[in-house]
Amino acid sequence: MVLLEFAMAPHGQGESVSAHVARILDVIDKSGVPYQLTPMGTILEGEWDQVMGVVSACFRTLEPDCPRIGVTLKVDYRAGPGGRLKSKTAKVEERLGRKLAT
Repeated sequence: MVLLEFAMAPHGQGESVSAHVARILDVIDKSGVPYQLTPMGTILEGEWDQVMGVVSACFRTLEPDCPRIGVTLKVDYRAGPGGRLKSKTAKVEERLGRKLAT
């Protein structure tokens, strides 16, 4: 199972890229892949081909009208079942004995 965190944004499209980010998040949300949106990117959870397919679909969404696109990508693979999107944070909260801002 893979946790994949990525950020994607066009360059040269002005200071605000929220319209482009919204297009990307529409693709992610419709994909059915479990995800968590953060202020600096999005975390996906699934099998390698599944999450990489979502990243590719996001890129293809921007490609027609964005001549330059920056992508930051981090991947954590661990054999076994899913659910780490929430369980990794829950484990740290358990050790601390309190909820954290997530």
